[in-house]
Amino acid sequence: MTTIVQGVLAERRHQLILRALRSGGPAAVTDLSEQLGVSPATVRRDLVKLEEEGLLTRVHGGAVVDEGDQPFAEVAEVRVPEKDAIAVQAASMIQDGESVLLDIGTTAYRLARQLHGRRITVITSNLVVYEELADDEDIELVLLGGMVRREYRSLVGFLTEDNLRQLHADWLFLGTSGVRPGGQVMDTTVVEVPVKRAMIRAGERVVLLADRAKFPGTGMAKVCGPEELDMVVTDAPVDAATRSALEEAGVRVVVA
Repeated sequence: MTTIVQGVLAERRHQLILRALRSGGPAAVTDLSEQLGVSPATVRRDLVKLEEEGLLTRVHGGAVVDEGDQPFAEVAEVRVPEKDAIAVQAASMIQDGESVLLDIGTTAYRLARQLHGRRITVITSNLVVYEELADDEDIELVLLGGMVRREYRSLVGFLTEDNLRQLHADWLFLGTSGVRPGGQVMDTTVVEVPVKRAMIRAGERVVLLADRAKFPGTGMAKVCGPEELDMVVTDAPVDAATRSALEEAGVRVVVA
């Protein structure tokens, strides 16, 4: 009888864990433990079981449900005025003759739209940025190699990372899924993280582009700490805890 009850309880926990991950994105073991009222060790055993069943992927400190990428076209329609304000501010910092590395994502795409007619070099793994600038003869355009993520219109993998090791850019404009109160830059897509880290190493000045929805943010995969950023460009004042962490690391916060 006890075994049957334990089995029912475990099944219920599994349902709640999957529901939490699907509705809120990646979650840490400690967060799930608090939500379920069980020990972290119990949650870890649940995650192992659910991963064996192919229902989630365990990552450092927690788990994520991979239900496929949200199509780029859908994300591109969200918070467009805010992204454009950030893009205009970022574009104003670039001087003719400089090289610019653009990350994946929709804010980087909005920035690319502000660069037409500029005599600069743009390096990117963002296929939408490439399509936007391909016919602009004033711009020297460098497309990184790699495996195509069709839904999110980006290039990833060891080929992309190898290309980046051979390049150096005056500016990197980096995107994010969210910024934690401690200033850590996060991403929900684990496969993109090595490329983002390679971009940081290739950039002379690293600028994070993040609209207000990214503060305070969550995410399971850490891209970098605040000490690897030079500047954050956003469209609204950053929450006090995150701003304090960024400023303590010497990061300049610019509100567009």
